[in-house]
Amino acid sequence: MKGSYCLILNIKKDFVAKIGALGNMSFKKGKYIYVGSALNNIDARVKRHLRRDKKLHWHIDYLTINPFVSIEKVFYKPSDKKEECEIARIVSAYGAPIKNFGSTDCSCKSHLFKINDYSFLNNFMKVLI
Repeated sequence: MKGSYCLILNIKKDFVAKIGALGNMSFKKGKYIYVGSALNNIDARVKRHLRRDKKLHWHIDYLTINPFVSIEKVFYKPSDKKEECEIARIVSAYGAPIKNFGSTDCSCKSHLFKINDYSFLNNFMKVLI
């Protein structure tokens, strides 16, 4: 299945981590939404995100290997075209962007947002896990 997805991340305590070329970044305890796309196979991409042992490639990899971070839920939207920037724009109305995270190849402020509630995703996405 092709399309876009949102990872609901739970950060259990404040920490600082090196995020690739972005350098050291601070993350506060709480819930976050990461918006991504997989125009080949969402299932395979999500399974990769769930693994702790992996080569660090994307910004999100640096978070998902951290022991203080867990993926609580995954939403998806099937599509043959890249819609992650549009979804990130929608999510930005509900959360605070983590500057430049996951968006160095587009004009978005971010693809990672600190949020209080993610129930609005039910309006336009389906639950994967």
